[in-house]
Amino acid sequence: MGKRQVSILQTAATAVAEIAFFIENKGMPASAKKFADEAFQFFDTLADDRIEYRKCIYKKWRALDYRCVTYKKKYAIAFISGLTEITICDFVVAKLLKE
Repeated sequence: MGKRQVSILQTAATAVAEIAFFIENKGMPASAKKFADEAFQFFDTLADDRIEYRKCIYKKWRALDYRCVTYKKKYAIAFISGLTEITICDFVVAKLLKE
């Protein structure tokens, strides 16, 4: 099994942090930390080079040749898949996206 390097753009890291901050403000600091930790661990699982991910169905992301994957049935992750590197570009609530 080969692993590619995972790079996370500032926009995706900020999005995860904002969601964690929202959870923390609801009085659940442990849940906020767990959410952030699990999200970044999930990013690492995308590095498996045996798996080829589908292109995004969202027009703007498809035009940028992004690949998409769903996280926890609620969030969409957009990334660029290269031979040696995965670049995580965006992390958003999926219901906010429109085709």
